[in-house]
Amino acid sequence: MFENLTDRLGNVFNKLTKRGILKEADIDAALSEVRIALLEADVALSVVKTFIAAVREEALGEKVIQSVTPGQMVVKIVHDQLVIMLGTENTGLNLAGTPPSAILMIGLQGSGKTTTSAKLGLRLTKREKKHVLLASLDVYRPAAQQQLATLGEQANLSVLNSILGEQPIAIAKRAMETGRREGIDIVILDTAGRLHLDNDLMTEVSEIQKATNPIETLLVTDAMIGQDAINVAKEFNEKVGISGIILTRVDGDARGGAALSMRSVTGASIKYIGTGEKIDALEVFEAERIAGSILGMGDIVGLVEKASEIVDEEEANRMTKKMLKGQFTLEDMAHQLKQIGKMGNLDGLLGMIPGANAIKKQIDVSKVDDKLITRQGAIISSMTKKERQIPKILNGSRRRRIASGSGTSVQEVNRVLKQFKQMSLMMKKAGKIGKRGFLGGGTLPGTIGAQMPPLKKFR
Repeated sequence: MFENLTDRLGNVFNKLTKRGILKEADIDAALSEVRIALLEADVALSVVKTFIAAVREEALGEKVIQSVTPGQMVVKIVHDQLVIMLGTENTGLNLAGTPPSAILMIGLQGSGKTTTSAKLGLRLTKREKKHVLLASLDVYRPAAQQQLATLGEQANLSVLNSILGEQPIAIAKRAMETGRREGIDIVILDTAGRLHLDNDLMTEVSEIQKATNPIETLLVTDAMIGQDAINVAKEFNEKVGISGIILTRVDGDARGGAALSMRSVTGASIKYIGTGEKIDALEVFEAERIAGSILGMGDIVGLVEKASEIVDEEEANRMTKKMLKGQFTLEDMAHQLKQIGKMGNLDGLLGMIPGANAIKKQIDVSKVDDKLITRQGAIISSMTKKERQIPKILNGSRRRRIASGSGTSVQEVNRVLKQFKQMSLMMKKAGKIGKRGFLGGGTLPGTIGAQMPPLKKFR
């Protein structure tokens, strides 16, 4: 998300930060480009006007003009205004009600509501340690209730059984009663969607709200429909009332205008964003981190959080000690590849690293995709245990056998071995750095840290 906008703003601010002194004309020229970039990203016109006016007023202030680094001050102002636009308030869910508490999921058909219900249930179970019950109120779409049941089974969540002919309000009441009887904390009610907004939909949602008194009414909407997502959110908010928004398919939306406009237009904050098809691909929407990501500052906090979910700390420490002793093997490399694969798609991970846009472009040129990790894992798996431990015995015939067994080419096998050799050398150099370590000033040649300039602090 925001890929196009990040590139455009990056070009604008690169010009600004190279100037020692900024004149009013320089700021106006830059803001004109920012305005165009936001409009092309599908940000609502009214939101763009307010944003540009606020940035201009601050950028022409005395603090910027007299600053040693006026260009960077302007970037900071843009960052702060992005945070205000996205919402400075706490976006967490209200989970303080008396159990069982209902969360009502509403939205149009095809917005990803059912999948998001299961994702939210899994997140509340894992992160908040809540006992969750899923209930499908969609009696109109064929196999909708079966879909939720299947997703619930995948996520190991409780799902209310369906009764033929039972209507949505009756299902909602039965779900709440089941929740009381079975000690459920949160009941997630997946309502029926429609192909378009209509009075029947709004009436049904209102009646379910009255029957269940939900602590949250969350609108699930597809980020990829751009301006239409904003209109849908505005309509639902006016007719039903929503407490928050979940944006789905943000990984396929390179523009991101819906996310930037949503809070300003509706007054409702974005609670979560769906970042992929996997059942755990749901992330908290945090304005500060999103604003940093838009401006190419990355999201190191998000990257660390992803890693902490996947990587066992004791195992990581054991592996680190082994690597620094120069005992890194192909089996260890295969293990590392699996961990990276679990963290999500490569493009998304690179987007979290500050200054990694250039790397992402190189990867696009090289046509490297997420299947690369799978192929590399297959290559290593096709080796014998001895070959994985002593790679120097891998002669031509062995490499041909490995390529055939893994469904790859000899060239790909050679690339994996070359990559392994480079990683091994890097680990040996890291070991020689010794007590200084990375934090003590030791930076490995060829690593991102060696190539990137120091990150500028904005606060």
